[in-house]
Amino acid sequence: MTFPRLPLPCLIGAIGLFALAACSTSDDLPYVERPVEDIYNEAVDTILDQRYVKAAQLFEEVERQHPYSAWATKAQLMAAYAHYQNDQYDRALVAVNRFIELHPSNRDVAYAYYIKALAYYERIVDVGRDQKMTTDALNALQEVVRRFPESRYARDARLKIDLTRDHLAGKEMETGRFYLKRGQYVGAVNRFKRVVEDYQTTTHVPEALHRLTETYLALGVRDEAVAAAAVLGHNYPGSDWYQDSFAMLGGETGVATGKGASPDEVSWYRRMLNKVF
Repeated sequence: MTFPRLPLPCLIGAIGLFALAACSTSDDLPYVERPVEDIYNEAVDTILDQRYVKAAQLFEEVERQHPYSAWATKAQLMAAYAHYQNDQYDRALVAVNRFIELHPSNRDVAYAYYIKALAYYERIVDVGRDQKMTTDALNALQEVVRRFPESRYARDARLKIDLTRDHLAGKEMETGRFYLKRGQYVGAVNRFKRVVEDYQTTTHVPEALHRLTETYLALGVRDEAVAAAAVLGHNYPGSDWYQDSFAMLGGETGVATGKGASPDEVSWYRRMLNKVF
């Protein structure tokens, strides 16, 4: 993203003095009254030099000194961007949420929602830790797509949604494997079923079906194990996970490959997944 040097803006009518955000760092700058174009252009030059802390201060100074100017609104969003670039995601969220609240119809509001989503997305952690930030990222990315489906931000958000959902499915798999290893089979089944039901397009579905086969065998409900393997064989016939399930079931090819299975043998897995694949 590039930020061209902006011309001297026209001043707009009085719209009320904007309260500065609680996270503002403008107090770090001594108050020296300057023309709005000077402050704004210096802020743009500073952000192009990747001096993001200073840039955020200058953009906030635009609003502090010239709250009625046309550039005060733009400066709010640019300050959020500078905080984001400096990995100060909480400050970016405060700034961007304030922009959205004050200017819901602004031409740049789609970008504001996009920055908000990225401020969550960049803080996604590995599946071994709490995934609240991942869930927040997914919700924010979906909001971008829902509100601005034709925007360039929506295109990128859709890609990140797929990655985020895959990450959440990975968390479910980790928890399911934890339960399976410790013999907590009901808990394991619930986790693996959730992957199959709620994250059907992720990369974790083949393993989830295999783990369901394994878990049902451990529970002694072989028909359900065979049915899960049938779905796995029907949708992922060449996968290593299917080969493992095939061997685990002792080569029951008739049902495990989806051939000749009765309605009772092919349980909810097959009926549900046939709608997807």
